[in-house]
Amino acid sequence: MPKKYRWAIVGLGNIAHSFVKYFDQPDGEIYAVCSRSQAKADAFANDHQIPKAYGDLSALLADPLVDIVYVATPHNYHLDTILPALKAGKHVFSEKAITMTSDQLNQAKALATANQLVLAEAMTLYHMPLYQKLHAFANDHQLGALKMVQASFGSFKEPDPTNRFFNPDLAGGALLDIGVYALAFVREFLTAKPYITGTTMHRFSTGVDEAETISLRNAHDELANVALTFRAKMPKQGIVAYENGYFTIDTYPRADHALFTDNQGQTQVIQAGASTNAMNYEIADMQRMIAGDLANTSLVKTTDVMDIMTAARQQWDYRYPFE
Repeated sequence: MPKKYRWAIVGLGNIAHSFVKYFDQPDGEIYAVCSRSQAKADAFANDHQIPKAYGDLSALLADPLVDIVYVATPHNYHLDTILPALKAGKHVFSEKAITMTSDQLNQAKALATANQLVLAEAMTLYHMPLYQKLHAFANDHQLGALKMVQASFGSFKEPDPTNRFFNPDLAGGALLDIGVYALAFVREFLTAKPYITGTTMHRFSTGVDEAETISLRNAHDELANVALTFRAKMPKQGIVAYENGYFTIDTYPRADHALFTDNQGQTQVIQAGASTNAMNYEIADMQRMIAGDLANTSLVKTTDVMDIMTAARQQWDYRYPFE
């Protein structure tokens, strides 16, 4: 029989509840949860019929039955779980942004490699069936060279300085929260790692990045633009333009359909997968990577995105108080 992977969740906020709600893997189970509060861990485990509840990370990591640690804490605390989990011999699946900086990610990657473990980011976009279908469509229909990718993401947040979105002590700001999605979309299509050709950022009153634009280019002369804001709604829309037509993808983080428009203006809807099954696609791929049935190519994209975000903050001369 195939191995049944036992997952442990660290951090029991909203995303952890979604993870449990949508988890549906015949060869996987949610075996344990962990919070800094034993009472919170117990309540979560009771609510979701999960066998083990821990109020201490070291105790969780000492459990030999845990195979995979899903990191669902705020992103400024990710490394505090990732490194101990890898040292304890556990595979790690971390929410995005996986780390705060490229240096942190490189540290985690080196430890994962040394211990022969899988480290991956829970970037659903990389695992949605639609994107594989779009790549195949571009090839099969001879769309030609990729020329331009655009991605926007605007999320209106009430201007409350105490909210985590605007709190510098909690690594607030648009880049690491919503920018990671837009940059992942761009990187999904670019055929080589991009570099920044220009960027500008507007600060909120607390100093965090409220809005920004980032322009990118790579060695294949493919261009990309990303526009982000925390103070206005914008569609989560991506456009991918080839010589012979373009894709328009709405709600791209979990998209299950796209519109193709050719150079004569003819359109075609392309569908694959289901947005409601988004978390299951990434969970299944994580288990396949551990089993050796799937290469961990998403970590390459994750690394490139982290390098872009790190470079952007350097160009803005923007650091968090704890850095």
